[in-house]
Amino acid sequence: MHHETFMRLALQQAQQALTSNEFPVGAVIVAKNEPVAFGRRANSRNETANELDHAEIVALRDLLARRPDIARDTLTVYSTMEPCLMCYSTMLLNGIRTFVYGYEDAMGGGTGLQLAHLTPLYQAMEPEVRILPHILRQESLDLFKAFFSSPENNYWQNSLLADYTLAQP
Repeated sequence: MHHETFMRLALQQAQQALTSNEFPVGAVIVAKNEPVAFGRRANSRNETANELDHAEIVALRDLLARRPDIARDTLTVYSTMEPCLMCYSTMLLNGIRTFVYGYEDAMGGGTGLQLAHLTPLYQAMEPEVRILPHILRQESLDLFKAFFSSPENNYWQNSLLADYTLAQP
């Protein structure tokens, strides 16, 4: 596997989000060592702000539009930030079982979800799920520090995540 190569593609998506003053999360979905879908956070800071346009969800929509026939249990999602509970469970329900991320989400990360304690639908997924954290963590962290340091960005300012991020060396 070329985890750093694909995480760099996710970092490019995150940098594009940051350049647009959006929360710097980027995601890439990979099949058989080929990127097949891309996404970056949108609508995190304006009058259309919402919690639906997360990078992983945007990438999943891209995948479903372009490659609906692909075997989803063969896919790996690369994200600059640990997927939140919404993104993680959506990916699981869509058959994706492998997750690679850069920076931990101290406030809302979903990958620690104890699937064995949930309903049978999720319990059956637990043995198949693979999570690999902290790939190019520093590069991801640098983008989040830049975001939270900018007075132009108000998304999650003064939150646990912002405080945690800005306290990182």
